[in-house]
Amino acid sequence: MMGYYMDLALRSLRHNKVLTALMVLAIAVGIGASMTTLTVMHLLSGNPLPGKSDSIFYAQIDANPPLSPSHHNEPPDMLDYQSAVDLWSAHKADRQTLVVESPVKIAAQDVQQPPSMGMLLSPTADFFTMFNVPFQYGGPWSADDDTHRSRVAVISADLNDKLYGGANSVGRVLRLHDADVRIVGVLKPWRPTPQFYYVVGGRFSHGQTADYYAKPQDVFTPFFTSLQINDGNFEQFNCWEAPKVAGHLVGAGCVWIGLWVELGSAAKVASYRNFLADYAAQQKAAGRIGYADNTRLRNLMDWLAFNQVVPSDVRLQTWLALSFLLICLCNTVGLLLVKFLRRGGEIGIRRALGASRKQIFMQCLFEAGAIGVLGGTCGWLLTLLGLQWVRAQPVAYADLAHMDLVMFGSTFLLAVLVSLLAGTLPALHASRIAPALQLKTL
Repeated sequence: MMGYYMDLALRSLRHNKVLTALMVLAIAVGIGASMTTLTVMHLLSGNPLPGKSDSIFYAQIDANPPLSPSHHNEPPDMLDYQSAVDLWSAHKADRQTLVVESPVKIAAQDVQQPPSMGMLLSPTADFFTMFNVPFQYGGPWSADDDTHRSRVAVISADLNDKLYGGANSVGRVLRLHDADVRIVGVLKPWRPTPQFYYVVGGRFSHGQTADYYAKPQDVFTPFFTSLQINDGNFEQFNCWEAPKVAGHLVGAGCVWIGLWVELGSAAKVASYRNFLADYAAQQKAAGRIGYADNTRLRNLMDWLAFNQVVPSDVRLQTWLALSFLLICLCNTVGLLLVKFLRRGGEIGIRRALGASRKQIFMQCLFEAGAIGVLGGTCGWLLTLLGLQWVRAQPVAYADLAHMDLVMFGSTFLLAVLVSLLAGTLPALHASRIAPALQLKTL
């Protein structure tokens, strides 16, 4: 019977090609516009650490001194040097890492390329394990390397390709600023989306959150090692007093360091919150900070949401695209209703010959489903064109715009569901056509 319904649906679609083309086009355009924006939204708002994000937390205290005019209801997004090192040195978490970023001049020995500027990320050893960072060659440095300020580095896959043609460069020497470091690890191609581990100030950045979708930094060196080899190149997030030497922030009245911790249970989360509060209270009692009650401990996804990482224009475009899809759906409902009503005589004859209302309804619904499949195919092609257009835009996440299997399946499913939804009302109306009335008009 299903084959019979499908045969009738295809015959009907071929009978009025112009009306069929209009319905297919309405669904295709609606699907193409909505799926392009939904794919980009899916890309930008995804979980960068699925299965682990609930155990990763960003720690904050308010290091502003008493009566500081820069005090806000929320603590600064970053920590000053003393607070960051004190909290990290206490080892109250399962794993923990300090994080700071800075520009650095990069050169390689025995490579015929001029020095270039790149970005240096300075974490501690747990960074790589906490964030599931994959390695192609070698591995991360050890906790002892953090303590002894070893001159070691991990480099990105892109930098390894640029300098060494993708070969195993572990053991080779890289020059950062004016210091030599030994490469101990090379990352596999790794691009968490968004670049969550260095998200700060997103809600104040006025649309500059595209940086969170850029490629990872070129070089990673131990935090304390970087303080030696790249001193003078660090940038403060905020200061309550100007540093005595620009770029030299150790001991300065500035916040500029991030602290991530991994906590494996609710009890550990509660314990760490108490630890932050106790530390802030002690520092206030010592007269160093002025706002002991202003501490926060947000998990990864809450931290991204708090910083409004997903660009607001993308959210707006998503709502506009879904509204456009709704308009296309309404147009398709109207076209199907016109189509089925014009076939009132045919439907009346079928009813007179014994076809039930259910059979008429199923016939019309199969026809709507066939339109959905055709519209979904065309909509999928329009989505690919839309994503190609996104990739041509001057935004950091442009090269990430692609359709994965989930979104590919969603395109067809949405097209069929939209067409079936659009066809339900006309099909119900058609199934209620009185055969006697139609036969009288023939």
